[in-house]
Amino acid sequence: MIPVSGFEERCVVVLGLGRSGLSAARALREGGASVLVWDDNATARETAEAEGFESRDLARQGGFDGVDWLVVSPGIPHLYPEPNPVIAAAWAAGVPVDNDIGLFFRSLSAAGSDWDMYDSPPRVIAVTGSNGKSTTSALIHHILQSAGRESQLAGNIGRGVLDIDPPGDGGVVVLELSSYQTDLARALTPDVAVFTNLSPDHLDRHGGMGGYFAAKRRLFAEGGPDRCVIGVDEAEGQYLANQLSEGPTDDRVIRVSSGSKLSGPGWVVYARKGFLTEWRKGRQVASIDLRTVKGLPGAHNHQNACAAYAAVRALGVAPRQVEAAFHSFEGLPHRSQIVAEAGGVTYVNDSKATNVDAAVKALLAFQNIRWICGGLMKEGGLSGLAPGLAHVTKAYVIGREAANFALGLPGIDAEICTDMATAVARARAEAQPGDVVLLAPAAASFDQYDSFEKRGEDFAARVRAAL
Repeated sequence: MIPVSGFEERCVVVLGLGRSGLSAARALREGGASVLVWDDNATARETAEAEGFESRDLARQGGFDGVDWLVVSPGIPHLYPEPNPVIAAAWAAGVPVDNDIGLFFRSLSAAGSDWDMYDSPPRVIAVTGSNGKSTTSALIHHILQSAGRESQLAGNIGRGVLDIDPPGDGGVVVLELSSYQTDLARALTPDVAVFTNLSPDHLDRHGGMGGYFAAKRRLFAEGGPDRCVIGVDEAEGQYLANQLSEGPTDDRVIRVSSGSKLSGPGWVVYARKGFLTEWRKGRQVASIDLRTVKGLPGAHNHQNACAAYAAVRALGVAPRQVEAAFHSFEGLPHRSQIVAEAGGVTYVNDSKATNVDAAVKALLAFQNIRWICGGLMKEGGLSGLAPGLAHVTKAYVIGREAANFALGLPGIDAEICTDMATAVARARAEAQPGDVVLLAPAAASFDQYDSFEKRGEDFAARVRAAL
């Protein structure tokens, strides 16, 4: 645990008692704060009270009397589509609002007060973006461990950020950060910051695309990372790289692309035709054949590989160590995860493809696809799927809006299956050797499942039961 510093004998309220909220409450208490908690869910409050925390209904008159700070869990909206009433009350009372990520950066240096005794001070790599940030974060963590470096994975993946141990000599903390987390944190000071890409998502939470990008951009503006790894395949990434760079030779910014050959005298990493290439100061430093890396299929995973490669190179990991680690990386569940191979048919679980951009990248990674798709559709429609539809042999549509979803797939043979059991059974019955049965929903899961993980687990279980 990293005790939260700076709040000794001050009253801090934690709003939202999921994983990050409870972790923050414990770390605040460990650091000497007087901690109050609240969650609208009575069961969550009871869990916290069983650990000795006192609940206070912040919505009541005088709820913020004597309160010095409010810590909010990431799932609670603070501005759009409208402020949570408790957060609005904190504003009115003049109480600063923060989250566990802000507390982490605020407290990390205090937790390592003896770092001046270390040969190599610990480092923090923070990864954000619309798609690929989980795989990129996990891959960075895997590469570091494979290279013999102490590494901890936390944030939006792995452990709660305040649950980790203070890093040791040369240790690295790898954080996956969502836009919800970067938007509210009052301190953001990573040593290396990574921006994977940007596509429309969570627009209601951020008041549109501009607000969404602004939330991501805060990771690079609030503390000034020593090194920035920027995916430049979208205009937003190009803009961000330009804003951060002091000129063409400034190698504090490492530009990354999947599909475009980057040039210039600076530091670039790109993947084309299955090969990752690093150039620095006008010369090629390394090249890696990604085509045989089973855990990273498709151009979207090659982009993840480039971002992870650049991040660890910024910490001095050798290219040969990175290449070896690529080949031992098995990928993450629900992200281009091969769950079975039988009769010449490959079954792939990409339940994390909850938006159109992620789904089209999954479609482009394979051929002869029997595509299980559908769910709770997001804003923007399905027109963005067009580049990947040529790879689809047939679609098997699930979800309560299955019929409407199918209407958004012109020219595609689409069967309305509604539920996962029917979709898997029909796809398996019709699949031929060389086909890929791919779950890449292009939609949220909440019409039928509690999470994309539950949806992916259901797919994998039904596939394995049928084989």
